[in-house]
Amino acid sequence: MKYLITGGAGYIGSTISSALLDAGHTPVILDSLVTGRIEFTKGRIFYQGDIADPTLLKNIFQEHPDIQATVHCAALIVVPDSVSQPYEYYRENVVKSIELFRNLNKLGCNRVVFSSSASIYTTTPDFIVTEESPLSQTSPYARTKYMMEMVLRDFCSAYRMRGIALRYFNLIGADPKMRTGLQNPHPTHILGKLVQVALGELPYLEITGTDYPTRDGTGLRDYIHVWDLARAHVKAVSAFDNIFAKAGDPADGYLAINLGTGQGVTVREMVVAFEKVYGKTVNKKEVGHRPGDIAGAYASADKAASLMGWKTELNLEQGIQHALEWGKRRKEILGL
Repeated sequence: MKYLITGGAGYIGSTISSALLDAGHTPVILDSLVTGRIEFTKGRIFYQGDIADPTLLKNIFQEHPDIQATVHCAALIVVPDSVSQPYEYYRENVVKSIELFRNLNKLGCNRVVFSSSASIYTTTPDFIVTEESPLSQTSPYARTKYMMEMVLRDFCSAYRMRGIALRYFNLIGADPKMRTGLQNPHPTHILGKLVQVALGELPYLEITGTDYPTRDGTGLRDYIHVWDLARAHVKAVSAFDNIFAKAGDPADGYLAINLGTGQGVTVREMVVAFEKVYGKTVNKKEVGHRPGDIAGAYASADKAASLMGWKTELNLEQGIQHALEWGKRRKEILGL
């Protein structure tokens, strides 16, 4: 089968494309290359352009009328940047996605898998969240994801579309075959910064916040390997209609599904795991919270298991190992 992947030249989209290829499917990549990398499109069907460009989208579907569904990954994703640059985030993540969904509907592509985020959840007393847990967005980035879920849900109800919002928890690792990985040479998340420290690109790791109500005072996250995430997307698009049937065909044509490991790991615990895999200690420094950060949460992934037959297969240590390996190869592959 053939599937359109917006943002398919980015970290997540390129890994999803690789997983689709490995499963015998054909990804069609649409990416502006503002943050994506041309190297990640090598040997793949690729269109460079804006997701809100109706002419480009029409051309894609004229040339590939057999596209079965769209995986919408294109977005700006850095939480602190969204606080300082809200206009850019609402324009890129919300306004352009609305145009994308409307144009997809006009072109008859009414199956959409949307890259959402666990950042839309509020912190719960026990830190575990289900799809029915309370929502409370603490950053413009999180609000853009929540808004787009609501837009997609309304479109599905009004225009006979069907949408699956996959709510990602915290991604780690790289394609195990090292075809693609994190392209940003200045990542904002903890594992990316740990790799930078290990490679001598940063003098120390900043532990951002030590007074959260967690077991050791540092933020708690659910770290999911990007390859497991990619596998979930293969299941979502290839069994799209069956997933809705299992869910009882909701009247509004919309489903939200968590993707996580079901285990919470604190920042300090991540550092310990990293040092074990790396074989050395790393320099670290405690600092205050970053804008938009919260104590954190981890997923109940029961819904993903029951509807998609999906669960994680790769562990934290494998994610760290793959991130380290990609960090060493990134410069030769991307020149960064």
